Amino acid sequence: MRLPTLSRAGYPARMAIVSSNAGSSKPRPERVLDTQPTPEEATVRVDEGLRPRKLADYIGQTELKQVLGIAVQAAQGRGEALDHVLLYGPPGLGKTTMALVLAEELGVQCRITSAPALERPRDIVGLLVNLQPRDLLFIDEIHRLNRVAEELLYPAMEDRRLDLTVGKGSTARSRTLDLPPFTLVGATTRAGSLSSPLRDRFGLIQRLEFYSQQDLEAIVARTADLLQVSLTPEACAGIAGSCRGTPRIANRLLRRVRDVASVQGQDERIDADLVTKALSMHRVDHRGLDAADRRLLTFLMEQHGGGPVGLETLAAALGEDPTTLEAVVEPFLLQQGLLVRTPRGRMLTDAARIHLTEAA
Repeated sequence: MRLPTLSRAGYPARMAIVSSNAGSSKPRPERVLDTQPTPEEATVRVDEGLRPRKLADYIGQTELKQVLGIAVQAAQGRGEALDHVLLYGPPGLGKTTMALVLAEELGVQCRITSAPALERPRDIVGLLVNLQPRDLLFIDEIHRLNRVAEELLYPAMEDRRLDLTVGKGSTARSRTLDLPPFTLVGATTRAGSLSSPLRDRFGLIQRLEFYSQQDLEAIVARTADLLQVSLTPEACAGIAGSCRGTPRIANRLLRRVRDVASVQGQDERIDADLVTKALSMHRVDHRGLDAADRRLLTFLMEQHGGGPVGLETLAAALGEDPTTLEAVVEPFLLQQGLLVRTPRGRMLTDAARIHLTEAA
């Protein structure tokens, strides 16, 4: 492997931040219920206060916190770097937040980047050679690493070394750089897309689950307190019930409710009626369905008696890309038991018919 002359130009002392959408040409719809971060949310600001700083402040994911808490205490007791961690699960559940919490618990620096930003060998080399002992390196969307970056990571993760070839032709020579002990935290929404050699080098592989209503209410209440927004318990429950089990969406909906309350002069104490009114402006119902979800369900019921209907037919009728329907709209409907996929096409469930009847 040939690499250009290495540069020791350092990254920022606390963290290197790269947008998680870098290098991605795939358009994604702008939906208030989209689990992907908006450009504003993609920039990680530790000082904004919304992200928890300690495991004790991290709400939900009880089993995950228990496993990682034991690993952190053991690593600190031995004076070693934490073993490499792979976090996977749907977007918006707190993988980046957990990486920052781990760094804070360990008392080390956290350097953050995403796999699409590591296009050239010098990018990953620059990150690795500037790590300090026991530092934490967080790579988002790690399943999108290219082959060269993966091959550089293998010896770095396992033996703490970089194997490089410097120069060209007859002047080429091999060099091995020793790395300090460090922790790689990888995050992915598609764990099955990681190559086996990379996945097997992680000592801790943990999945993040969707959050319960109780945990989401606690998250909304905590965020409201940090944003200095007063919510009734019913308003808190209304936001939590409409966020698809995802904290990122819960915080986004709370901001939209706050906007409506501020404009209408009702921000002294937000009640359930105002939450319902604000969410209806964004076409979000009490079950977390938005306009795109209801369009699909309504089309199936009114035009095809509930199905079955093929994906291509649905996409053409709704004016959507088939990939968008399959990857963005359908997953939540399938999880909620409102839609089923059959060999003949998509079909409504009885629960979907009841929900559409109630909403009419």
